[in-house]
Amino acid sequence: MHKSEIAIKVQNVSMKYKILMERIDSFKQYVIKKIKNEIRYSDFYALREVSFSVYRGEVFGIIGYNGAGKSTLLKVVSGIIKPTNGHVERIGNIAPLIELGAGFDGELTGAENIFLKGLLLGYSKKTIKEKFDEIVSFSELEQFINTPLKNYSSGMIARLGFSIATLIEPEILVVDEVLSVGDIRFREKSESKILNMMNNGTTVLFVSHSLQQIEKLCTRTLWLENGCIRKIGNTKDVIEEFKKATENNK
Repeated sequence: MHKSEIAIKVQNVSMKYKILMERIDSFKQYVIKKIKNEIRYSDFYALREVSFSVYRGEVFGIIGYNGAGKSTLLKVVSGIIKPTNGHVERIGNIAPLIELGAGFDGELTGAENIFLKGLLLGYSKKTIKEKFDEIVSFSELEQFINTPLKNYSSGMIARLGFSIATLIEPEILVVDEVLSVGDIRFREKSESKILNMMNNGTTVLFVSHSLQQIEKLCTRTLWLENGCIRKIGNTKDVIEEFKKATENNK
């Protein structure tokens, strides 16, 4: 890891949503209230002025309770959604292992979806053809590859998504709870592949509810709470403080 070389720079990122302040039970009621200008919203910040940098070759963890803004932050970093305020700089090509089922078509077979998702990720048709058998083999879905995806379980879809997304080693890898999907053996295999990428210098941004996994893989960790940074620093120190806060909140 070279601290002078930044791979991801997040500057004052905020993500604001408008939330309805009252319950509206029907579209008709919504239209009437809209015409009368009676619809009231409140602002909800999923992220508020978040700033940090990740260095090239670093494995950087993000922890926090449900609803803290972790997944929103990863989507912003990956360029899937645009922040309300702030700026994200990414130096290098990025592979987001988030929402692994996104971009798939349930009516198409697993084989057809490999091409669909691969093209969406920016791979050439030639590359997908060359790597097709490798993708199928890693996903362990040989038996079901010509079956429509709508008949797949969520675990099978995640396995296929992971196998396609990690086809070419990216410079930046964004991982959101992907290792919690599937059986233990596939989780271990996925973790091994990610570890191999880390050893080859891939920068990794990693979200997990498993503190053990974060401690095992990450050098530094960010603790996100209610969309704000609560603490950032050495993984062991951050996790220790997070555990204390969790105990005190019980």
